Parts: sequence; C-alpha cells; structure tokens
Amino acid sequence: MAESAVITIDRHIMEEERKHPEATGRLSNILTDLGLAAKLIQREVAKAGLVDILGRAGRENVQGEDVQKLDVFAQEVIYNAMDHGGNLCCMVSEEHEDVIPIPEEFPAGDYVLVFDPLDGSSNIDVNVSIGTIFSIYRKLSSGGRGTREDCLQPGRALVVGGYVVYGSSTMLVYSSGAGVHGFTLDPSIGEFLLSHPNIRLPEPPQRYYSVNEAYYQRWSLGQRRLVDTLKGMGDKGTKPFRSRYIGSLVADFHRTLLKGGIFMYPRDTASPRGKLRLLYEAVPMALICEQAGGRASDGEGDILDIVPTDLHQRTPLYLGSREFVDMAEEFLREAPDLPG
Repeated sequence: MAESAVITIDRHIMEEERKHPEATGRLSNILTDLGLAAKLIQREVAKAGLVDILGRAGRENVQGEDVQKLDVFAQEVIYNAMDHGGNLCCMVSEEHEDVIPIPEEFPAGDYVLVFDPLDGSSNIDVNVSIGTIFSIYRKLSSGGRGTREDCLQPGRALVVGGYVVYGSSTMLVYSSGAGVHGFTLDPSIGEFLLSHPNIRLPEPPQRYYSVNEAYYQRWSLGQRRLVDTLKGMGDKGTKPFRSRYIGSLVADFHRTLLKGGIFMYPRDTASPRGKLRLLYEAVPMALICEQAGGRASDGEGDILDIVPTDLHQRTPLYLGSREFVDMAEEFLREAPDLPG
C-alpha cells in the first residue's frame, strides 16, 4: 500500500477484517459506532465554553465523585450509539453501578462494551485534554443477553482496547492484539485518518516519569525511594528523569505512549487498593501499552493477568517502558508497606 494513501478508520477496520475470514463484521461495526460517538463528543468538547455544558451536573456517580455535565452527555451519546445495532449483549460504564442491558426491543449480540465515557472530566472547566476509554470482550454466557460474569473477564481475554483523546487534535488509538494504531480526526471532512500506524514506545526509552507527587507522604517507602531515584536523589546513581504530569489519565498515558517513560498511580494510605478503575481505565491502557512494546503492572504483576471480582474494582497502575516498570516493581518489592 502506498504511504501516501489516505486511510480512514473505517477503511483500516475493513482491511483488518479481511485478514480474518471467520469475521462476522460485528466487531467492525462496534468500532465504527464508537468512532461516530467520539466525533459527537468532540463536537461538544470543542464548544464547551460557549454552551451550558461546563460544570457539575448536581449529583455523584457510583464512585462518589461529582458528575460533570459533559460526563452525562458523553454517557448518553455512547449508549445511544451502541444500544440498537445488535452487536452488543450489554454494556458497563464507570458512571453506572451495574450492568447496562440492551433494551428488549433491540437485538443482542455477542460482545460486551466496557467504557469510561469521559476520563479526566474534573479538568473540563480549565480546558485540559480529556478522553474516552473503551474495552470490548466476547460474551461468555449462553443466551441472548449479557450477564455480570461476561463483564468480569481478565484483561488477557480483551478483544479490543482503546481510547480517544480530545486535545489540540482529537485522536482515537486502539489495539485488537495486533499492534497499536492511531487515527487523527480531520475536522474539515469529519473523518478519522490513520496518522500513527504501528505505534511503538521509543527505544531506547526516554526518561520521563509521571505521578502526582502531592501524595508523596501517603506512599509506601518503596514508592518514595523509587521517585527519589527517578529525581536523581537515590543511592543507585540514576541520572535524573524529567517530570511530566497532567492529571488526566488519557492525556498522561498518550504522552507516555508517544514519548516513552513511566506513568504511575500508586496505592497510598487514602486509597490502599489503588485509585484507578481496573476495568474502565487500567485494562485497556495495559493492552495498548503491551502491544506497543511496554509493560503494565499493579506494582506486583501484569495488569492483564488480574481476574476482576467487582465491576468497579480499583488498582494501582504503572504503565510505560518495560525497563522502568520492571524497576518500579523492584523498589516496591523491597519496601511495600504503607505508612502506619
């Protein structure tokens, strides 16, 4: 294929589908519908300061967090884009406590959609990059409608993981287990175009770290020693890294994916089991990170090996260049205990 060829996300999906003669086209339909939902969300994000869509919606989600108006909009857009096509058996969202069924008047399919409609929404009012995160699994149960067990699958069972970042440009990045590909939205034609084929974390890895250091005193001794070492203050003579932290997982991971380094959201005394959601945030990012040549860990082992027991289970998260994630695990093993 000529390098100058214009490849839309729909064309890319179709070409990938042709490599699998057994494919039914259902997975392609899901990705196409997600692309449409992302365009609709991007349109509202782009004009958020001009319309009454900024600020809080006046309620909390299942996590006990303030729901933003744009959170509500993104949730409704994704649900309405996905509920009627006959591709999904059910959905689960960070914003809902339980499984979201497909309405009885619509046919049910063989896939499960897990999504965070708008990650980093606390940054909406200050115009910082935010995103949508999604995962797709195959249904395990028999019968037409999905169950809770269909949603509680380990990351190794993931069929597709991806995210959309709404920033200076809008990008959709996904992996179906055969590399990572990024598509940038061309607003002049309303299409996602392949801009980053076969994304790989840089080698040798660039020396960046990303973590909220305001929580330093809450961390384990191992985590504190790790960050001190990354800053060139440890006893291992490590050359200092450069610090980058945005506070929006999609934006922080997107930079790490393209530039290299390590993103960390460790457990601490306020969140001893971790803060980020395993299903909605950690697992899809872990798939992309591994497929790009990196590693994703909870500080003890691979994120994708964790078998979830709850839809809203939380986890520590370390993402990025393999040698840096390995180094983080080494420090954490040496001194894992949180402050008393």
